[in-house]
Order: sequence, then C-alpha cells, then structure tokens
Amino acid sequence: MPPWQLDWQQPWFAPLRTLGEPLLAQIRQGASVAQALNSALQAQPIHLPAGDLRFVAQTELPAGMGFEAFVHSQAAVPTRDNWHDFFHGLIWLQQPQLKARFNAWHLEALVADEAGPGRRGPMRDALTLFDENGLILQAPAPLAEALRERDWTALGGSLRPLWRQARWQVVGHALLEKLLQPRKPICAHVLLDASVLEDPLRLRQKPFFALPVLGIPGWCAANEHLDFYRDPGVFRPLR
Repeated sequence: MPPWQLDWQQPWFAPLRTLGEPLLAQIRQGASVAQALNSALQAQPIHLPAGDLRFVAQTELPAGMGFEAFVHSQAAVPTRDNWHDFFHGLIWLQQPQLKARFNAWHLEALVADEAGPGRRGPMRDALTLFDENGLILQAPAPLAEALRERDWTALGGSLRPLWRQARWQVVGHALLEKLLQPRKPICAHVLLDASVLEDPLRLRQKPFFALPVLGIPGWCAANEHLDFYRDPGVFRPLR
C-alpha cells in the first residue's frame, strides 16, 4: 500500500485537488480506492447505458473477461488500491463523457475484430495511448507549430510568453502516476485539436505530439534557463 501522500500544489495535480483531496483523505483513513471514488458518485452520479457508474474491487472482474467489456456491460470499473487506479478514477469523475466515449469505441473495435484475437489494432492502440498518457493543449498557433517542428529552444525561449495564453488538461492517468516522481524525460502524448476526441477515424491516426512535460513553463523551475531545452536525449529534434 502506498503512503498516499500527494503534493496538490504541483501544477499537474492542482486541477484535480478539489475533487481528489477529500477522497485521498478517506483512503488514508482506511477506505479502499473504490469506496472513496464511489463516495464522490453519491453527490454526482454518472449515468452509463448499463446503469449508474460504480467502482468495484478488481476481484469482481471475471477471469477471461476484458476490462473494457466489463465496464461496458456492468457500468462498473474494476479498481485496485494503487495510485494508477486512483488517478484513473479521478479522470472518470472529471471527464465522464470522454471516458464513456472511449469505452464505447473500445467495444466497437472489439466487435469489429479489427486486429484479430489478442491484439489491440490501431483504434484501440490510439485509445490506450491517449487514455494512459494524454494531454490536451490549446495553444496559440506559433506554439503549436513549434511543437510540431520540435523547435524546443523556441518553445522555451522566444515563444515563452505565449504559454500564458495556452490551456492544458492532463487526461492520462498513467502520466499523473509518473508525475508523482517528476523526471525530465517524462513525455505526454499531446493533442492540439480536442475535436479529434469526437471522431474515431481521426483519433485512430494517432495525431499526437511528444512533449517532455517538465518543459512546460511553470512546471519546473529549471526550465527558466534555455539550456534546459538543449538536451537532445530528452528534447529530441525532428527526424
């Protein structure tokens, strides 16, 4: 069992603080992660086609049944007592429509058997990548273009003032888990056009851009110096 301590002042956790801090307090007092998440649903239930969403112990997932199929048929999310599933639950609570849409698309891809038994295929692969590691970035055009071109010194230097106009949202629960121990190489799969999340045909093309997230101004004091971005092992040039 992890110690369940979290610095909510970190910029990547701060948007989840109002939702997550009371739940984490319950866990520290002995509640399971599923129980804590379910307490939030009492005030604001999430309605899915199979019923109202609930979080259940991982042991309720039948052997041989896929995770997404279980969520779809039971309106229940198998949940372990770890950080990964805590953040997964928080994103469900914060972004229920997006998570429900992703679940439906997973099932559509499974029914279509797009990749054959035991394989994910392009649609489910794209869904998994973004669900685990995604970040939505609304940025002024020059910033967006510099990210596409991997012009890191421009992103951290001449274009740095434009970051004040940018808006970002972490979607990936595994990304949040990794940021419990922030390290310079941690990258997000960044989506610059949120409308892609409403179009499975566009999403399956994986229109993501890699961004070492500690390069976002305000996320790391060291990135105030341009040399931070001159590390080709992390801030890699465009091939």
